[in-house]
Amino acid sequence: MKPSSNKKELCHVPGHVIQTDKDALIKRLSRIEGQVRGVAKMIVEDRYCVDILNQVAALQSALDAVAMQLLENHAHGCVQDAIQSGNGGAVIDELMAVVRKFAR
Repeated sequence: MKPSSNKKELCHVPGHVIQTDKDALIKRLSRIEGQVRGVAKMIVEDRYCVDILNQVAALQSALDAVAMQLLENHAHGCVQDAIQSGNGGAVIDELMAVVRKFAR
C-alpha cells in the first residue's frame, strides 16, 4: 500500500489530513477489529494460551503495518510539503517523536 507519486494526502491544516488510501486503511482496521473479537472469543472459550498469544502477536503485527502505512503517508505528504515550503524543522521533530513511540 505505498502511496503512488501522483497520489498523496493533503495537509490543509495541521492535524487534518485527507488520506488517499482511506478505504484500504479502514478495510485493514475492520479486519483487525474482527481479529480482536476472535481473540476475545478464544478467551471466553478457554482456548489454549499459546494459540491466543499467537493471535495477539498477529494483531500487533497488523497494527504495526497500519501504523507504518500512516507514517509513510505522513512522510510523503505533510512532512514533504513542510520541507518544500521551508517549514520542515518542526514537522520533522514531530515525526521523530512519533517514530520514537514505535521504536521501543
